[in-house]
Amino acid sequence: MAEENYTLEAEFILEGLSDHPEMKAALFVVFLFIYMITLLGNMGITVVIRGDARLHTSMYFFLGSLSVVDICFSFVIAPRTLVHFLSQTKTISFAGCTGCTLLAVKEGRAFFYIVFVTTECFLLAVMAYDRYVAICSPLLYSAVMTRRRCIQLVVGSYLGGVVNSIIQMTFIIRLPFCNSRVINHFFCDVPPLLALSCANTYINEMILFSFAGVIELSTISIILVPYVFISFTILRIRSAEGRQKAFSTCASHLTAVRMLYGTTIFMYLRPSSSYSLNSDKVVSVFYTVVIPMLNPLIYSLRNKEVKDALRRTAERIVIMH
Repeated sequence: MAEENYTLEAEFILEGLSDHPEMKAALFVVFLFIYMITLLGNMGITVVIRGDARLHTSMYFFLGSLSVVDICFSFVIAPRTLVHFLSQTKTISFAGCTGCTLLAVKEGRAFFYIVFVTTECFLLAVMAYDRYVAICSPLLYSAVMTRRRCIQLVVGSYLGGVVNSIIQMTFIIRLPFCNSRVINHFFCDVPPLLALSCANTYINEMILFSFAGVIELSTISIILVPYVFISFTILRIRSAEGRQKAFSTCASHLTAVRMLYGTTIFMYLRPSSSYSLNSDKVVSVFYTVVIPMLNPLIYSLRNKEVKDALRRTAERIVIMH
């Protein structure tokens, strides 16, 4: 117990992305720009969906939920990273790093990071199911995808993220950290924390690999299987306009799936012996900072209904002024 309390009170140092002052200044500007675009894009999508009655369907309810997750995801990573670019001290307590105590939950970057990245995986699977019902069983769509069921699916996605994070953090806080205090990363992720422990982390690695594998493979299956049926259904649509509309609603979703799953599979579904924390930091930037910025752009630029809603919202704002 004394050793565990010592670990919780210990301070760690986040190494960050660079130690060069010029590079840190440039990275600060880039990260700040991406963060602002992320907030504006996702908040814009959320406001437009809530304000336009034509978008009050389950498809856009899930898209709005995805935007909320991306806002939260970005908020967990970006602000403290920006502070570290300008600060000389990059210390963070172990409790604050993991969020394993109630007092430190607001700083629990690893805890909330796992919650939101897992929730996003589940939401993308839910959105694939929604597209399957809409395209393959359009007559049953309103009866199957009721408001209550949509809320249940979103809440279930969040619960899945919370459960996964609690399990991961429960095993992390049991580890002793008696060697280096320098985390070779720009945020508190599980692999760099495991690399610092002076105990055998085999169980933690197996838990990380197993849960990541189950979540990734199950959600990928939920995404890919419906899209097989969706593809056959789209090919049977006689109208070229109808095929184009059905394809456009699926294409943006599949683009978001490829981006998120490509990077997370690379990060977590490989042997620990192949980890390279320096290169992993670069990959982490893409799925923690860049993807939340790209999602609203993908869904707005490739979706005619969203673009029309954005245009109508802009026109209303111009008229009001």
